[in-house]
Amino acid sequence: MKFNIFILITLICFSCKSPEARKPISVKTGSFIEQSAERNKELNKKEYNYIKKAIINKSNKEYIASNSGFWYSYITKSDTLTYTPKFGDIINFDYNIKNIKGEIVYSKEELRTQNYSMDRQEIFTGLREGLKLLKSGESATFVFPSQQAFGYYGDENKIGTNIPIICDVTINKITINTNK
Repeated sequence: MKFNIFILITLICFSCKSPEARKPISVKTGSFIEQSAERNKELNKKEYNYIKKAIINKSNKEYIASNSGFWYSYITKSDTLTYTPKFGDIINFDYNIKNIKGEIVYSKEELRTQNYSMDRQEIFTGLREGLKLLKSGESATFVFPSQQAFGYYGDENKIGTNIPIICDVTINKITINTNK
C-alpha cells in the first residue's frame, strides 16, 4: 500500500510539470530561395538578350518594348479607332504561335477564332496583356519571353520548358461590356 501511495505522489509531482518547447531540428535561412531567384534573374537576362539579338535587332520591323516585358510590332494599325479592351469586354480574335525561329507551332486554323472575356478567363500572361494594346481591326506581332508565355512547364504538348514564342494576333471585334 505504501508503495502505491509513493507511486501516486511521484506521478502527481511529475505530471504537473508544464510542457517544454522543443527546439527545431534544422533552421532554414532562405538561401535556397535567394539562389533560385538569382538563377532565374540570370536566365531571364540571357533570354532577353537572345531575343533582342535574334529577333528585335535583326528584324526589318520596328518593335516596341511593352511595360509588361515583351515586344510588339504593328502589322495593321488603326489611326481612327481609339478604344482598347477593358475588363469584361469580349474580344474576338485570331492568332498563331511560332517558335523563335519563326516556324509555326500552332496555326490560326488549329487555334481557331477565340472569344475572350478580358481578365475574366485564363489565357497566358503575354497574350492577355498584348490584347489590351490592340484596337478592333488591328494586327500585331508579339515576341513573348518564356515567363510571359508558357514558362517553366510549357504547354505540355508542342511548346517546351522556358521557350520564348512569337504570336501574330488580329482583333476582329471588341464587344464592350455594358454590365461594368
